[in-house]
Amino acid sequence: MCFVDPVRQCGECSVVSQKEMEFYDRQLKVLMNGATFCISQVSSEKSETFVCRLSNNHRYLFLDGENHYEIEVSRISAVQILTEGFTPGEKDIHTYTSLLESQCITEGGNSRAIGMLLQYKSQGSEELKQMKFTTSEDFNSNKKMSASWLAAMHKAAKLLYEARDQ
Repeated sequence: MCFVDPVRQCGECSVVSQKEMEFYDRQLKVLMNGATFCISQVSSEKSETFVCRLSNNHRYLFLDGENHYEIEVSRISAVQILTEGFTPGEKDIHTYTSLLESQCITEGGNSRAIGMLLQYKSQGSEELKQMKFTTSEDFNSNKKMSASWLAAMHKAAKLLYEARDQ
């Protein structure tokens, strides 16, 4: 909340402020530093490698590769994290966070983020688009950094969901 001096808060606001502070201290830096992903439109089989990062003003996701794309964060309607369980061959979708509806489902336990489905509307369009992000198999990319970025994005979606739900 950007207060310089200590302020009084009720119990509920204190919990929310604590979650936000932890997010700003830990996950925001990860999102702004970015990570490498193979990204495709769900309607297309073609994928490209992009570095995905949050803009300095926290309002856009920048996708930088051969082309440059900007997705306005406020136009993201759903984030779906794709995970892979520790058992070989066990792939599953464990988490779905809808930012427009009051729906947040979290399942699973010991799993590792391997991708994300992002649903959004382009600027000036009401048509829903969906992009699939998967951790890159490229040796130059860092899978651990990509998994950390996905975890931070999931926490950001949960914070937005909780803020809209109140």
